[in-house]
Parts: sequence; C-alpha cells; structure tokens
Amino acid sequence: QVRLVESGGGLVQAGGSLRLSCAASGNIFSIIDMGWSRQAPGKQRETVASINTRTEGTNYADSVKGRFTISRDSANNTMYLRMNNLKPEDTAVYACFANYRGGSYWGQGTQVTVSS
Repeated sequence: QVRLVESGGGLVQAGGSLRLSCAASGNIFSIIDMGWSRQAPGKQRETVASINTRTEGTNYADSVKGRFTISRDSANNTMYLRMNNLKPEDTAVYACFANYRGGSYWGQGTQVTVSS
C-alpha cells in the first residue's frame, strides 16, 4: 500500500506560479511511475505530467509543455509539479498518482484556481 498526500494548491493570478508537492509513504518500491492529473468541472480528467521512477524520464501534456516541470526527490519520497505562467484554463483539482504493476494509487487532490 502507498499513501500519497498533495500540498501546495491555492489561488493565483494568471501569469503566476505555484509548486505542488506529493509526499509518498508506504511500499514505494513498488512504484513504476508517478504523475499529476487534473480535472476541471465538466471536463475529462487529464494527465498533465508523469515521471518514470527508474529512468527519471518525463512526459507532458501538450497543454502544459514549456510551462510545467515535474521532478522527484527520491531521498524524501516527494514529487513536485512546478507550474509557471499559469492560465485560467489551468484551474482544476490536481491529484498525484503512482502506478504499480497491479494498478494505481491516488492522492486526495488539491485545488488550483487561476484568476484572470
């Protein structure tokens, strides 16, 4: 079992920045990759960024490329999402996830609101 706890959401003006954190605990050695997903009201969930825990390779959704950066501090079992140049359309609940061979673990989510 893995527990994921997000922090760092909030309200920011367009053009501003936020950094989300996702602290992992438990059987973290089972994790293959981790990432961030978001869901805005009335819209489908979107995976915005992911990172492979073995290779540290990263992937980004086209909508956030060049603005968001995913990173991981393996010593502290924490994953980050640095979000720059935020836009109102980035407003959503952001949740971190961790994939293992049998499925996925999810955090509870944190609200990010970008005002215009």
